[in-house]
Amino acid sequence: MNILTNPYLYMKRTLRFNMLSFILMFIPLAIFAQGTITGTITEASTSNPLPGANIVIQGTSTGTTSDFDGNFTLNVDSFPVTIVISSVGFESQELTFDSSQTINVALQDGLELDEVVITGNRSKPRTILDSPVPIDNIGVEELTSGGQPTIESMLTFKVPSFNAQNQAISDATAHYDPADLRGLGPSRTLVLVNGKRKNQSAQVFLNRTPGKGEVGIDLKSIPVAAIERVEILRDGASAQYGSDAIAGVINMVLKKDVQYSTFTTKTGITSEGDGFNFATDFNTSLGFGEGGFVNLTLGYYNQELTNRAGTPGIADLPSDARPNEIAWAENNPDLGMKVGQPDLEKGDVFVNLSHPIGDNSEFYTFHGYTLRTGRSFAYYRAPYWRRDVADAGFITAPEDFQGYQPTFETRIKDNLNVAGINMDLGDGFNADLSLTFGKNSVSYTVNNSVNRDYLADNGTSPRTFNPGGYSLSNVIGNLDFTKAFSEMVSTSFGFEYKRENFISNEGDPLSYYGGGSDSFAGIKPEESGEWDRNNFAAYAGLDFDINEDLLLGVAGRYEDFSDFGDNFSWKVSGRYKLGDNGALRASYGTGFRAPTLHQRHLTNSQYIIVASSPEPLLQGTLANNNPAVEALGVPNLFAETSKNLAVGITYRVDRNFSASLDFYQIKVDDRVLFSSQIGSDDDDTTTNPVEQILEDNGVVAVQFFINAGDTKTTGADLVLNYRNIDMGSGILHASLAANFNKTEIDAIKTPDALADNGYDIFERIEKGLITSARPRSKFIIGLDYLADTFEIGLYNTLFGKVTITSPLGEEFDQELSSKLATDLSLKYKFTDKLSVTGIVNNLFDVYPDVTKASTGTAQAGSRFVYSSEVQQLGQLGTNFSIGLNYRF
Repeated sequence: MNILTNPYLYMKRTLRFNMLSFILMFIPLAIFAQGTITGTITEASTSNPLPGANIVIQGTSTGTTSDFDGNFTLNVDSFPVTIVISSVGFESQELTFDSSQTINVALQDGLELDEVVITGNRSKPRTILDSPVPIDNIGVEELTSGGQPTIESMLTFKVPSFNAQNQAISDATAHYDPADLRGLGPSRTLVLVNGKRKNQSAQVFLNRTPGKGEVGIDLKSIPVAAIERVEILRDGASAQYGSDAIAGVINMVLKKDVQYSTFTTKTGITSEGDGFNFATDFNTSLGFGEGGFVNLTLGYYNQELTNRAGTPGIADLPSDARPNEIAWAENNPDLGMKVGQPDLEKGDVFVNLSHPIGDNSEFYTFHGYTLRTGRSFAYYRAPYWRRDVADAGFITAPEDFQGYQPTFETRIKDNLNVAGINMDLGDGFNADLSLTFGKNSVSYTVNNSVNRDYLADNGTSPRTFNPGGYSLSNVIGNLDFTKAFSEMVSTSFGFEYKRENFISNEGDPLSYYGGGSDSFAGIKPEESGEWDRNNFAAYAGLDFDINEDLLLGVAGRYEDFSDFGDNFSWKVSGRYKLGDNGALRASYGTGFRAPTLHQRHLTNSQYIIVASSPEPLLQGTLANNNPAVEALGVPNLFAETSKNLAVGITYRVDRNFSASLDFYQIKVDDRVLFSSQIGSDDDDTTTNPVEQILEDNGVVAVQFFINAGDTKTTGADLVLNYRNIDMGSGILHASLAANFNKTEIDAIKTPDALADNGYDIFERIEKGLITSARPRSKFIIGLDYLADTFEIGLYNTLFGKVTITSPLGEEFDQELSSKLATDLSLKYKFTDKLSVTGIVNNLFDVYPDVTKASTGTAQAGSRFVYSSEVQQLGQLGTNFSIGLNYRF
């Protein structure tokens, strides 16, 4: 039974999760330490307490963090012991003790290479310099310095290999913004929150945008105010984390016991006078019991639509235009179109809690809930496009008919709930037992529309429809162990059980009557349903520090899925230090991505009238197990597999200057593709075998998901950082980061029944969304000047070339030139706790190249000035914003 329609089942499931969290909190543990190290951590430059600093026993994952006042207590099993103290933006310190002591430690401003990260190595934390794989560590102040409104846009302008931009006129996709690393699509980047897997979104992207046919993570559901830092592993990691970690891993680390409560508010508007936005958030920490904390984040965000539509005017009129149609086009040269970001309103609540249990263990739990509503717009139904509606006299008299523009409105909910216990089992053994529940749901409303078939049959029609929606949830149980045998040898191993559930909710009957509501037909009873699957995984990894310079690591993971089978992924990695300041690093491994439940079971179709048939026939997206799809020879979906190779060097020239360069190659086999439409050929005099299969199944045209693509992605990442440049009255931080990336399609594997009859299941315009829709290069240059009372930031992002792939042939393709976006930030500090910041994004009002009509893409040179099929810097133009930050 569907829990959404049965409150009792929903309450029962929620109660079970809460009961388990309660039980985990009070599991008795009897773990005794032989001594304690206590102390206070401060900032060397200001002598202020430094909360949230990591204090870890070297070679283990055993550790603690400093509290609001910079104080900490670390229990140790035996002496002598070496501890590592680190914090984002500061140099690490290593200290050795022979007995219990109380210490005071002042951390110096430092390079990112000194920062300890937890992503990419499950056996023990390492600094970025010590890691055998490339990792970015971005603090929240750096994230927010550029003035972007959401986490995905912040990462786009901070991480060269990350891309996400808003989509226009693309149904639900406009409310999610597909995002990816290294141009490999939203499905192949794993997202973690505090090291725990974030649930995928309920929406599969079906429109012609980057990421078409894929499912990503709803990054908008993670409020920036709750984040302490973001760790980005730029390497395949399926052997450690499982499915999806082909391009890399993004780990959102939540704030803990922060020193100050923070209130932030911000508002902005574009130079065109639209896109007004307002944001406010609050973050604070409270003491909890003996040595515990509760971190609370509340957030609100509202944005209004933007419009960058073209103005074709009367040039779009048909030759038999009616007087009211001519007058409408003359009065509305943009033909009523709204092309830009949607209206959006969002509220967030995040809680991160921790409490010690015994001397060396802790209970932790974190919870997030986001509710978001949005409104985007379909094509305006010009009066000459809908003469049947005009002639019905339903909306207005026929001679006064002005057409109509349907809206596509969403209500998106996302929640994440995690509870667990970190346990120090003694003798270098640590365990982490956790339970995760995550869910994302979307429901649709279509307003200002008409069901034309219902109107024709009944002389009237509703104007508002509820076409249904989707939800995806998962429950994950993890048991993870780490063991440090010595400072040279450490291991990690663990187990995971996951259950996923996908629901397709039926729309109201009039939303799917006949052809359905105009612009988006509802989900039919036969398309609705509930599907689930489960999988079990076991993994292990071993790190061997052969000597102080040479590290070798190996990892493997076995995973078995109930709906398609199993997979084993493995990885080897190594790092060789170049003295104390540099390292060579390399890795090679395999990976995989499980097809999502959406891709296996989604049906999104409509019935159309065909003259040769007495009954309406089906067309649209059909599920992988639909009889018509199976008859075409399309196999049951199975896992994509990958081979990842990476090699790089990182070097710290001096205390303030560092550089890294990494090369990579990622081969993906049996990539899941969303096919082109398969239907009748151009010969109306004969019926080919494919047409016969479709006819036998009552289908006129079909699209489907299929394991058919082999791709190869090669590229390089360059990072340069120069910090603490003395400018007399202040200091200057400078950075340059760049990504070079190229994806090629090596093969498209077509089922015999389709290949033998000349069908192309993945046309060149679909291939272009994979190979040339994202920039092949991106450069980010940042300058930050910090003085006593003010700060200035200047950031330049150069988006490389992209290509609009024409359906008419290669000679009609259009290459769009590189574009430079310049952001300027000025922050004035009234006190050390109160500041105001003014930001100008895209200072020089740069837009993409205008799309040529000769490309033959949808409404190019007409309703659309800029292409929505490729992405660089977006279509907002200049944006002005001002914000206030108060700490107390």
